[in-house]
Amino acid sequence: MALTPFTSRIIADTGISTGDEGKGRLIPEVIRELQEKHGRRDIVGVVLKVNGGANSGHTVGGLKLNLLPGGLIERDVKTLALGAGVVADPRKVHWEAKPLDLLGYSIYTRLLVDERTLVSDVTHRMLDLAWEDYRVNILGQLPRGSTGRGITPAYTDEAGQWQIYFADFCAGADEFAAKLDARIDRAERVIRHVCRVEPARWQEFLEKLSDAEKHANHDTIKSGVFAEEAFDFTRFGSGEAFCFNRSAVIEATWEAGYALRENIGDVRERIRTCLAQGNYVIGEFGQAYWLDKRHGFAPNVTASHTFTPELFQSAGLPVQPVHTVGVCKAYDTKVGTHTFLTQMDDAHPLAIRLRRLEYGTSTGRQRMVGWFDCVEKADALRHGGYQDIVINKLDALSAGSAWKGGVLLVCTAYRDPATGKTYTCVPRNDALRRTLRPVYAALPSWDRDISEARNFAELPLEAQRYVAFVVKTIANLAGVAAPNLRYIGVGPDPDQIIKDVPKPTELMKIV
Repeated sequence: MALTPFTSRIIADTGISTGDEGKGRLIPEVIRELQEKHGRRDIVGVVLKVNGGANSGHTVGGLKLNLLPGGLIERDVKTLALGAGVVADPRKVHWEAKPLDLLGYSIYTRLLVDERTLVSDVTHRMLDLAWEDYRVNILGQLPRGSTGRGITPAYTDEAGQWQIYFADFCAGADEFAAKLDARIDRAERVIRHVCRVEPARWQEFLEKLSDAEKHANHDTIKSGVFAEEAFDFTRFGSGEAFCFNRSAVIEATWEAGYALRENIGDVRERIRTCLAQGNYVIGEFGQAYWLDKRHGFAPNVTASHTFTPELFQSAGLPVQPVHTVGVCKAYDTKVGTHTFLTQMDDAHPLAIRLRRLEYGTSTGRQRMVGWFDCVEKADALRHGGYQDIVINKLDALSAGSAWKGGVLLVCTAYRDPATGKTYTCVPRNDALRRTLRPVYAALPSWDRDISEARNFAELPLEAQRYVAFVVKTIANLAGVAAPNLRYIGVGPDPDQIIKDVPKPTELMKIV
């Protein structure tokens, strides 16, 4: 069965839940599909990281990535781009790029960082921890669940007109130092006088950042690519609370950014050239629709825009046709302090099984697990739009280990327990949303492992009906034609994927 053609040479890889959907695995699959169709290894010219920073983790071909786009796994992709919508610490660029470069992925010869990509640094990470401390210890609120990667403070600098761009590494060292020194001064004052952090916490924050990076880069340290001292953040303290070692911060940031000066350029023109030559561009998004800073539910959102329109802003392209792929899992997960309407009871046998699989790529945090929420996916379709849907981890619902099979629940609506009113869309009033309860449809599970299935016909009828039901329900709730189910993931390995899914009209007949 031939796969449905892409409707544009600009393809957006987006999430339609709250992240962690397996968007990374889509990149090599799309590239290989296009290579086979066009008979050209170089048909995808640019894979662009659209938004976010080191807070968005992807696993691609067994590689755990944060900043770099997953297109690096395919060596025929000529340009791995960080768009203007990204915030990046130049030190973390090297921490990720150098080990992969040594493994033969030719990162530095393919990497292009846009001149307007925002520079983040240790001050942003300290502010991230300080604002969380303020939220909990001064305001008495629940923690936001930040990754501590400094993303929100970095975007705050953009909104406040305090930007430092990667283009500044191509100017003069003195000018850069003056800008960063002013940033350091602001951070010191905010942490001390606004966040009102206890003095002892200053050193604790630096140690926390050191421990996190040493853990994240354990393999790199062990292999000798970087010395352990490279991940020591305590050297950025002066020994006095609320005072950075300014010269150390400036020197480390400048040195890392200046080493990338040959990789800094105009992503806009590279993409324009790529499209003019008849090649494809893939925009790789971090996080997902429900973590968008405008359309999600604060404070449990990220600081960037996480859906298709941001591709044009980050790439510097005029608005034009784009083919959007919405990626989700066969069940739902969330991290932090999200309101999770479809969360499973932790004692449920399937919850026990799924929790063993669900840890954050970037942070290692335990994810909460829940039943598939069609209402959220339908709102993403209705207001965000996507032509294709990808459903990953269908195999995780197969009977086995703690889960012996039984009923699978799918959320098809919400109900207000006080009034009995039913909602078939996600209320934008979060105070209302938090009071609602899910309305479930019950579907039978299947009793055998499906991780070896490579064709749709090899799936048990119950598994076929499950995916058909959720796609049909999403379309019905959104009030639009059913999206094309492009791929079904049945395992973590690149080949554990089903591509011959029936067209929507045929798929709906299975329900």
